[in-house]
Amino acid sequence: MKAIIITLLMLFSINTRAQSCKEFMELVKSENSGTAYTSYTSSSISKVTFYEVSTNSTKLYFAIVCFKREYSINCNEYIYQVASDTKSNYSNNYYLSAGKAFGKYIAPYKNNLKCGPS
Repeated sequence: MKAIIITLLMLFSINTRAQSCKEFMELVKSENSGTAYTSYTSSSISKVTFYEVSTNSTKLYFAIVCFKREYSINCNEYIYQVASDTKSNYSNNYYLSAGKAFGKYIAPYKNNLKCGPS
């Protein structure tokens, strides 16, 4: 499974397709349950879940962000590969504004996997 993740990361750096992002997100989710931060009062973000995936000698960090849909209880999920301190930075600031915390701590990593909204 870990070899698959490394292979997928290499593929993402070359070319990303929408279906590949969804499959990659499901693969990361299957590795562990992650740590979720729910934003009940945010108008744009309902939840951010952070995942740590260990490969042979490397730890990779991901954030799956669930953006609210207008007139729906569901959301659109996007995955970002982030730095090791992103989880603590986001968790210390999201309660004031999940959108601002996302913009400051997660959005800068949008080009790593190119799986965020356009």
